[in-house]
Amino acid sequence: FIGLGACRLPPQKLSHKHFTMNRHPMMALHHLSLLLCASSSIASAFVGPSSINSARLTTSSSWKEHNNINKIGRSINCPQLHMVEDEDENNPLARGINSVGWLPSVFDASPSRSVFDSSMSSDDDDEETTETLPLFPLGGVVYTPNSEHILNIFEPRYRQMYNDILMNGSKRFVVSMSHPNEEGRFAQVGVLFSLEELKEVSEMTADQVKYICNHRVTGRVKLHKVLNPEAWESRDTYLKVKGTIIDDTGLLDEEKNDNDSDEAMDESIPQSMVAELKKAAAFDAAEKSPEEEALLQSFSDLVELQHDLTEDVRFTRASVKSFGVAAGTEIDPNLWTSIRLWQSYAEQRLVARQNEMQKEFQEKLVEFLKEEMGDGDEELELPSAIGFQDLSPELQNELAELQKRMTSELKPLLLEQTLSMQKILEANDHDDRVELMRYFVDADRKRLQAKKTLKSMFGGGALADEDSETIVEKKEAAKRDEPKQQIFFDEGEDAFQ
Repeated sequence: FIGLGACRLPPQKLSHKHFTMNRHPMMALHHLSLLLCASSSIASAFVGPSSINSARLTTSSSWKEHNNINKIGRSINCPQLHMVEDEDENNPLARGINSVGWLPSVFDASPSRSVFDSSMSSDDDDEETTETLPLFPLGGVVYTPNSEHILNIFEPRYRQMYNDILMNGSKRFVVSMSHPNEEGRFAQVGVLFSLEELKEVSEMTADQVKYICNHRVTGRVKLHKVLNPEAWESRDTYLKVKGTIIDDTGLLDEEKNDNDSDEAMDESIPQSMVAELKKAAAFDAAEKSPEEEALLQSFSDLVELQHDLTEDVRFTRASVKSFGVAAGTEIDPNLWTSIRLWQSYAEQRLVARQNEMQKEFQEKLVEFLKEEMGDGDEELELPSAIGFQDLSPELQNELAELQKRMTSELKPLLLEQTLSMQKILEANDHDDRVELMRYFVDADRKRLQAKKTLKSMFGGGALADEDSETIVEKKEAAKRDEPKQQIFFDEGEDAFQ
C-alpha cells in the first residue's frame, strides 16, 4: 500500500520530544492508499525502520530471509553510498558494505554445513566465554542496547524458538542484521534480545500470530559462526550461533543484582523511580572527557545550523543540554540514548524526503479521483484503496518513474544510515563510539554548512541543482500551501524538533 503520507513514522517512545517535522497539508490525507496490483510498492524501494508502523516499534517475523535476493555468487548490485563519495581517508564507511563485519554466508563450503556440536571449539574462540544462542535475523534493521521492541511471532520455526527459550529459562536470543545483497549472511555483531513479556494470541488471530512479545536489548553479541547452516534452506528450525556476549552497558549486571537491591529497598518507594533519580543526578555530576566535549560541541553546532536553515527535520535547542555522551547505563541520558536519538533523526529525514518526492504524484492522484468520482464535490469521501490498473495511463507512467527515482535516491541513503548504526554497534569500546558519533554528526554539519553557503550565494533560496525558475515556483507553492509545523513530544521538556 502507498498512502498519502502513509510512510510517516508515528511518535515513538524514545525521542520524538526532541525534534520537529514540517509537514505539507497534503500529508494529512493519509487515509488514501494506493494498492499496487501490477507494480511493486514504492515502500519496497527501501526496507528498514522508517517503514515500521507502531508506537513501540513492532517488527514481524514475516521478514523473509530470502527477500528476493540471490544466493552468494549471484548477489544483486548494491547502491553507492553518498558518504563514500567524499575523499576522506578517515571515513568509517569508505569500504561501503564491507566497512562492517559479516559472517561467512551459510552457503559457503567452509565451515561444513553439518551441525556443529556446541562443545566444539575453534582456534580463535575461547570456549569459556562463548555461548550457543538462537539467531533471529530481522532484515536490515540495526537495534541498539537498552531499547525495547515488540515482535509478532507466527512462523513455525520461531514459535519453536520461543517455546525453547521459555522451557530452558534463558529467555534470550541474538538479533543480527542481514546482508543487504547476499542471502544467508549476517552481521558479525548483533544484540541480545531478552524476553520481558509474552502474550499468547493464537485464538484471537485464528492462529495467524502465535505470540506478541516484548523485549529489552540487554547487550551486544559477537557472532563467531552459524552452528546449523543447513537450517537456513530447510527452514525446519531456527538458526543457532556460537557467540560471545558483550555487556558494556551494565544491563546484564543490573539483572543479576535485582534481587539484592529489592531486599535493601524501602518498599514504599518504587525501585524504578529511585533508579531514574540516581541516573539523572549522575548525568548532572558526570565529568566529560575532551572527546565527549568535542562531540557535544559538534552536536550543538549542528542544531544551530538546522535552526538557521529551518530544516524540515531538526533537533530543538533544548536537546543540546540533554544530549548524553556517558558510557554505560548508570547515567541517563547516555551515549546509547543519543545513538538511538540520532538513528531516529536519520529515519525521519528519510521519511520527509520520501513524502516530498510523493507530494506531486499525490496531488495528481487526488485530482484524478475527484474527477472520476464526483463533479468537484469538496466533501467527496475518497476511497481507502485503488488498484494500479484503475489509474490513468499517465498516472501509471508517473508512478513507475517515481518508483525508479525513489529507489535510486532513497535506497543509498537508507543503506548509509543502516551501516552507520552497525558500525557504531560493532565499535570496540566507548571511546570508539564517541569518535564515530562525532564523525557522523560532523558529516551532517558539513552538509548543512555547504547548503547554507549555497543559499547565501543564491539569495537565500536556492540549492546548487536548482535554477531561478524552480526557486520561484517553490516560493509560490510555499505561499499557497502554508506548511504547518508539527512537534512530536512525550513527557518532559520538549527537546527535539
